[in-house]
Amino acid sequence: MPITSNLSEIKENRTFIFRGNSIILKDGKLPDIQTIKRCIEFNSASDWISENFDGYEYSALLLEDDSPNPKDCDDIPIRQYFAMCHSNNEDEINGTLSARAKGLLNFRFLKKYCSFCASKLKDDKSFTARTCEKCGRQYFPQLEPAVIVLVNKGDEYLLANHTKRNTDVWTTLAGFVEMGETIENAVHREIFEETGIKVKNIRYVASQSWPFPDQLMLAFRAEYDCGEIKVQKDEIREARWFNKNNLPHIPPKGSVAHNLITGVFG
Repeated sequence: MPITSNLSEIKENRTFIFRGNSIILKDGKLPDIQTIKRCIEFNSASDWISENFDGYEYSALLLEDDSPNPKDCDDIPIRQYFAMCHSNNEDEINGTLSARAKGLLNFRFLKKYCSFCASKLKDDKSFTARTCEKCGRQYFPQLEPAVIVLVNKGDEYLLANHTKRNTDVWTTLAGFVEMGETIENAVHREIFEETGIKVKNIRYVASQSWPFPDQLMLAFRAEYDCGEIKVQKDEIREARWFNKNNLPHIPPKGSVAHNLITGVFG
């Protein structure tokens, strides 16, 4: 399933334009192919790709960080775009493909040279990969699996306010899966490390691609087992139990945490 940056392969299907962690829209919708082509002609694009096979038919472009919006276009955070797509079932495929497109653009940005011989990489002709022009080594997109967990104690949810986020948002606990660790062990470890709480009856509920830059979020629910809250200060500012019918400010729609807390995942 190769990707291509050949201009002739850009077709009139779904077209995504990104700048940083924002997406460009025209009248609230995805821009047309002419907008993408104008961005390329005016040298405001740092990269572009297309995929054209069943299930993955789109073109995507990454603007330079200092490039202005194309004419008659506005930008919104990609997270907000995810929320828009998930609130309208007809647009869910756009949310899925935009995550793939942004993730692959990130991959191409990070994988320009071979880590073995330092030669340039090029698009592989057969796979979604980058291949070294000199030694032939292939590099495939890598995902960073992370667990995100809603812990309940009866009708109360364990939510945290994170130290590294200067907001009043309270959210679920999360963390990356470590080398050699099972996903279930990661759930137990992250919750205990961050809050001192032990859990039981872990249940997987859903997953979501999260291209910031390359995460696969694995969502779980778990029940309180024992322990008193004692937060990991460098990660968590404060953690509390909240009644599910009287919640604080939580993450926006479209995020995994929002879906867990509001019961979208069941």
